[in-house]
Amino acid sequence: MLVEICCDGLDAARAARAAGADRIELCADLSCGGVTPTHEELDQMGGFGIPVNVLIRPRGGNFVYDYNEIHHILFNIAYCGNAGISGVVVGALDNRNHVDRMLCQDFVDIAHSYNLSVTFHRAIDEAESPLDALETILSLGVERVLTSGGALSAPQGAPVIKKMVEMAKGTGTIIMPGGGITKDNALQLIRDTGVEEIHGSRKELTGIKRLI
Repeated sequence: MLVEICCDGLDAARAARAAGADRIELCADLSCGGVTPTHEELDQMGGFGIPVNVLIRPRGGNFVYDYNEIHHILFNIAYCGNAGISGVVVGALDNRNHVDRMLCQDFVDIAHSYNLSVTFHRAIDEAESPLDALETILSLGVERVLTSGGALSAPQGAPVIKKMVEMAKGTGTIIMPGGGITKDNALQLIRDTGVEEIHGSRKELTGIKRLI
């Protein structure tokens, strides 16, 4: 079982690495759900010792972006590609709360051109239909999808996450639950859904690998 830890800064990332995290999702300002960290932080993440995926999100709020925000996302994907980062965490919706397929394909294509893996983030949980959104996301060729199954927490969304895992079989895309996962509920969630990766905070998941 791979455990990814969300970290809002270098100190948190170092602490998560020391605690046994398999991978880091690096971001800033978790109070709004996370935004892109500074370039100064990104420059220090190459050779970190474990994979680091970076959240590429220009602001909190919804996932419908204007021209300047799209430019920010594309620029920062490329910046990560030149900074020794392992992957990026991106996503976008349109005004109908459907996955913006053409825009997201651009994100994926530029990321892959820099050999970055791509995680589609929890914009999927804001989509009109997370399962319909997943069908579109699977066509993009992303490496994984971070989701709570459209619920407030991944344990609450376990039935939908299980369906997502079934939908993704054979596609090369991993379904990774995130949101409200703790040492107390992680094992049951894994059993209920069949996932191979989980995502959470260092505070909640430190020591989890001794249980799974």
